[in-house]
Amino acid sequence: MTTELTMLAYAVALLIVLVLIQATVGVRAKGAIPMANNRDDVGPATGFHARMLRVVDNHREGITMFAPLVLIAAGANIHSSMTALGAQMFFYSRLVHAILYVTGIPLVRPLFWAAGLAGTVIILLAILGIIS
Repeated sequence: MTTELTMLAYAVALLIVLVLIQATVGVRAKGAIPMANNRDDVGPATGFHARMLRVVDNHREGITMFAPLVLIAAGANIHSSMTALGAQMFFYSRLVHAILYVTGIPLVRPLFWAAGLAGTVIILLAILGIIS
């Protein structure tokens, strides 16, 4: 398996972990029965629960751009040191971003978000033949 596909698998694993944490926090915050029902009357998430919802949404947004590009590159047999770098940048920066988000560490988190986006753009540029 290529580095790019491995990083995609890791990114999906990270999403699964974040969703499980978010679901657990939601049950603890709102209760098992309300969360198992239709949730029409549970009210908005607050505090750590709201933060976990945001980090899941944020990672889902990033992976939505990253995954198709990795799959396009794999299908087109485009694999280079740049695509591998882009994939590694995406995953490792998203991992740090999630840790910073969950722990509430401010200011530096956007730098890791930007690094993840840069990794995605690198893969896109390689697919388009702009970089190799």
